[in-house]
Amino acid sequence: MIKKVKNFKFIICGTDTDIGKTLISSFLVRGLNAFYWKPIQSGIGTETDSELVYKLSKVNPKNILKEAYIFNDPVSPHWAAEIDQNLINRKELNVPKVNDHFILETAGGLMVPLTRNYLQIDQIKQWDLPVIIVCRSSLGTLNHTLLSIEALQKRNIKILGLIINGKKHLDNPRTLQEFSRIPIIAEFPYLENINVNQLDILWEKLKMKEKLNLIFK
Repeated sequence: MIKKVKNFKFIICGTDTDIGKTLISSFLVRGLNAFYWKPIQSGIGTETDSELVYKLSKVNPKNILKEAYIFNDPVSPHWAAEIDQNLINRKELNVPKVNDHFILETAGGLMVPLTRNYLQIDQIKQWDLPVIIVCRSSLGTLNHTLLSIEALQKRNIKILGLIINGKKHLDNPRTLQEFSRIPIIAEFPYLENINVNQLDILWEKLKMKEKLNLIFK
């Protein structure tokens, strides 16, 4: 855990679904002892993403804020909402007032619809918080990540940096940085068995405190 100097508040976005947003959110929530909110959960397996973040981060339960919407089917939020007959109301998506570190995790990729006429990236613009993009390290990440960066920049949404998740790639990080000019905050390695001790070791190894202080200057 780090000694707090300033309150970091940002959104965790992904270049695709199942990209590792929740794992990276857990890592950051743990390291910052932050509050966490995933306003929209589409699909319930053995546990929700909020429950997973709590399990991995071991923070105080009060730090895990209640979802605005939980839908049963693992499909795009707009369709999941229609199936459950519980359409998403934008007024329910206002950012909670938190006087502390705060991490908001989105559902799926940037361009998934929340309603039939409203995309997730539109809501990200409304939240008016900077973004950290989680992307995979492997084949396909150049196209997906550069397109995501372009979409955010087109809407003047501030990008703090990239976190690359997965087995180390010898060229993709360099190529992403050269083409996007967006800083790479960390390369998060593939972990078979994830636990609190591993997250704490990685926090120090990746020098996350220094990097976050730098990008939030």
